[in-house]
Amino acid sequence: MGVYIIAEAGVNHNGKLDLAKELCLAAKNAGADCVKFQTWQTEKIITRSVAQADYQADNTGRAESQFDMLKRLELSYDDFRAVKAYCDEIGIQFASTADEPDSLDFLLTLGIPFIKIGSGEIGNIPYLRYMGSKKKPVLLSTGMSSLADVELSLEALRQGGAEDITLLHCTTSYPCPYDRVNLRAMDTLRAAFGLPVGYSDHTEGIAIPTAAVALGAVVIEKHFTLDRHMEGPDHLASTEPEAFRQMVSAIRQVEAGLGCGRKTPSPEERSISEVVLKRVVAARPIPAGTILTADDLTVKRNDRGLSARYWDLVIGTPARRDYAADDAIEL
Repeated sequence: MGVYIIAEAGVNHNGKLDLAKELCLAAKNAGADCVKFQTWQTEKIITRSVAQADYQADNTGRAESQFDMLKRLELSYDDFRAVKAYCDEIGIQFASTADEPDSLDFLLTLGIPFIKIGSGEIGNIPYLRYMGSKKKPVLLSTGMSSLADVELSLEALRQGGAEDITLLHCTTSYPCPYDRVNLRAMDTLRAAFGLPVGYSDHTEGIAIPTAAVALGAVVIEKHFTLDRHMEGPDHLASTEPEAFRQMVSAIRQVEAGLGCGRKTPSPEERSISEVVLKRVVAARPIPAGTILTADDLTVKRNDRGLSARYWDLVIGTPARRDYAADDAIEL
């Protein structure tokens, strides 16, 4: 299976079912394997007094609490049933991040293919154990965390019973500056834990997720919106359909270009080599029986005769026949 590409619709539906469905269809048309949302009951994940993060306040332009913002963006379980049915209808996988246990239990009734754990749950020991107990494949984002934080969270997941775990390197910044991405941390995660590693992207453009694939990412998740200028906390750090389609195309090209790692000429190269690689030819007329010396021979492109790699084997052997200049030399 190739790199698994997730269009992270997240909360970019702005609390509207019709917009959520539009995001699903746009993600399908852009080439995503999966469209993913976020599912929660606001009263169960946040107190009423918590302020918005700076980027949320900047992007929404609203003087409101996180509670009020999340309540405004919350979709109902019935909405998500409708979204899942629509995804099945158009042929794209549906997934969602559950921000609390009741929503996780609900999503599991919809048959989600994996449990996606957002970076905000790093260190949430009881919930991580609960998610691990569901014995589903897990994608764990690792934003805002150190290696020790990741180790602690993995231990909790495994205590619950999780076995199939993929780590997603992530920098929690919206949008993320390029010099804060630190893609080489993917190598560190892979070496430290021996697990598959992917990348959850918050940068502008498509260069960084494409580069992540070249570094071995098996999953790419990128925020997705219909219009970056819509009102909402995540639109500005998201990718519009055409750019997402270009990213998918670039990823598939890089994926194909990575190959198997074995260094051997391709079939096309073998054909070209027949007329491009140098061969041993006569430098001047040579009578039959002449003991061949370097003065008798040269190397040129030719479509027959011995490869130049056999030069040392030819020197000191008798000419098998009369050779005119530029004739291919035979052993």
